[in-house]
Amino acid sequence: MIFSISTNGQKTKKKPIINSVDFPDFSGPIQLTNLPYEHFFASYYGINSFSANERYATVLRTAIKDHLPNENEPATLGLVDIKTKSFVTIAKTYAWNFQQGCMAHWLSTNPDSLIIYNDLREGKFVSVILNVHTKKEKKVIPYPISAVSPNGKEAISINFSRLRASRDSYGYAGNGQESKINKAYPKDDGLFLVNLENGVAKLIVSIQDIKKYVPEIKENRIAYFNHTLFSRKGSKIFWLSRAKPIGINTTAFTVNRNGTNLKQCFPDGWGGSHFDWLNDKELMVSAKYNKRMYGHIIFDVDKKNYRRLGKGLLDYDGHGTFSPDKKWMVTDTYPKNEMKEQKIYLMDMKTEAVISLGRFQNDETYKKDWRCDIHCRWSPSGNIIGFNSTHNGTRQVYIFKLDN
Repeated sequence: MIFSISTNGQKTKKKPIINSVDFPDFSGPIQLTNLPYEHFFASYYGINSFSANERYATVLRTAIKDHLPNENEPATLGLVDIKTKSFVTIAKTYAWNFQQGCMAHWLSTNPDSLIIYNDLREGKFVSVILNVHTKKEKKVIPYPISAVSPNGKEAISINFSRLRASRDSYGYAGNGQESKINKAYPKDDGLFLVNLENGVAKLIVSIQDIKKYVPEIKENRIAYFNHTLFSRKGSKIFWLSRAKPIGINTTAFTVNRNGTNLKQCFPDGWGGSHFDWLNDKELMVSAKYNKRMYGHIIFDVDKKNYRRLGKGLLDYDGHGTFSPDKKWMVTDTYPKNEMKEQKIYLMDMKTEAVISLGRFQNDETYKKDWRCDIHCRWSPSGNIIGFNSTHNGTRQVYIFKLDN
């Protein structure tokens, strides 16, 4: 693709700078799953769903399509073979939702065989380390996980019962944790760093710790944590602190993995929504730039040098996530226009040139807490982009194959 950059609205004698961008060829969308069930990736957007050899993807299967699951409605966790499109059942989980699945992660300690996912067992939320080929459980951790370190040995745990009480589409049914909803800012709840080798957890940031940074909330509201993510090398953690209404009660934070250097990402009023780490210093968060309009904002967490990405083409709240080689960012839109189309865009990080990978009409019966967001994710090599969609009338899993 050839495009030019010039000074907007200004006369200049300088010739426009011409940049050549070699966008990858792509095939797709390729549908991996089909009726009679609903299917979607088993984790939140941006989380790798593919084995290291890129043969399998972790997917949830369910017959539910029009309500949030309760604690007696499990989903089937399975592997989809990318070549044959066959679905192999590996487990059932009672801790899941349509937005983030059961937060299944491939573990880098054995990235072709071991995953960790959340479940409800004997009335408690736990996470399970499973060999997907033998279907044998290696370990049950007494905490649910929301993010896994790149080294595969640590995870972040948050309170999914508190989430269910405050933003139910991201929490789990079943009261598997003490929600502590009688406390607006509990001292004994927040971000827990979990050692996946011995199951020991340490509270590194409490909800009480962030009270002085966030907008004051009404007496009948509670603060809660969600959307956690380790940086590329695992040295830092990003997350959102929220309360209802989330638009004006959202504050984005980072902290070192040992709980030091707690920092608010944006000035007051910018909020924060979707996110990804480019490296261990630079972070992209979709937020309200200058408190006026949403954009995909990238900045150095130490220098706070905010810059919108996309040269005006990505000025909205999208689920942006970077390719493993940091060359590309893929993002999406919520359903827009009279067609209720969800669009996927690919941006070159060097030039910020943007192309469309496709547009997908959202089935309007998928709404509220059972809506279907596109939620793109990269494979380990960067040669596959996976996403969820209802454009064929049911919730199914799709991929693009890229020729990089």
